Amino acid sequence: MSKSPLKVAVVGMGGIGNTHAKCYKEDELAQLLCVCDLRKDRADEAAEKYGVEAFYSLKEMLDAHPELDIIDVTTSGLENGSWHYEPVMQALDAGKHVLTEKPISNNILEAREMVSFAAKKNLYLGCNLNHFFSGPADKAREYIASGKIGEQIYCINKVGFNGSTVTPCEINKNSRWQMPYSHAKAFLTHPFSVMHHFCGEISHIQAFMDRPGARKQSGDLMLSVQSIHMKFQNGCVGYLLSQRGDACFGLGGWWSFELAGTKGTFCIENCVEKITYWEHEEEPQIMNTGITDFGATFPIRIHAFLEDITNNVPREHIRASGRDALATMEYIFAAIDSFESGGEIARPHALPAYHGDVSIIK
Repeated sequence: MSKSPLKVAVVGMGGIGNTHAKCYKEDELAQLLCVCDLRKDRADEAAEKYGVEAFYSLKEMLDAHPELDIIDVTTSGLENGSWHYEPVMQALDAGKHVLTEKPISNNILEAREMVSFAAKKNLYLGCNLNHFFSGPADKAREYIASGKIGEQIYCINKVGFNGSTVTPCEINKNSRWQMPYSHAKAFLTHPFSVMHHFCGEISHIQAFMDRPGARKQSGDLMLSVQSIHMKFQNGCVGYLLSQRGDACFGLGGWWSFELAGTKGTFCIENCVEKITYWEHEEEPQIMNTGITDFGATFPIRIHAFLEDITNNVPREHIRASGRDALATMEYIFAAIDSFESGGEIARPHALPAYHGDVSIIK
């Protein structure tokens, strides 16, 4: 007998909230019941679009629909994450599973508390770390699982926005971006999530950050360029380069991730588009997906969250978990610490231990 669809509500009906709502409407594992936004016009417009009920208060929505299984939090705020904590904690306290947008929070203490509270409540907490939900990422996992990479030696992740001084870089005067680390906190969640996903936990970080002349002259406070060197617990070393439209990216486009090992190397280009695998003295193996729309990652990632809950996956092992999201923020804050100390090596704060689900013990 097939299981009933999970009952879902989306909180925060901006662009990303509407993207999530559309995914739930089109997924057989979900039933979108309602939407919520403090702005009545946004909530009403989305409710009409998806044929569901509108709410303007999360508390009122939870009171009206105790049968909800999942609350999807897509609110924004300073550095894209300052409005996540309150609705996530409120939903968890009401006994609901939660999927939240990235970053899990722009405040590291809040992020730790959210993950701890979800574990205490024995609820699923996931994050929309969607950059490794693609055909090329699936193929990369196959290469690793089949031993075609071998012992990991290095990884290089380059991700950001194309631009140059000829086509002026994005200088956003919105107050939520006019902080030195807004790009780091809002965006580096993605590359760190990919590096953590494929290479494991990071033990050491060294970072340098800056903003080019065009930003300095305009009064932009954002440190838009990051150069971060790291060592993983498995001995692999890594390098992350990110910039926000300050230069034109070369090979691999706006997004590339290369992982090299003792037996082979793969490189994913533009996230969803292409993966190439090299083996010693063999012709490279190339897979072009034919997909160029990064938006294709959203339904895959959201379906994975629905699938994990439907299948009662142990909470510590869901894909793109709250713990995974916390890891990205621990690395970002370690990078900030390193930069502020003049490039000294920083050690990320320890992540919550895995304890395992006793129900899987036979």
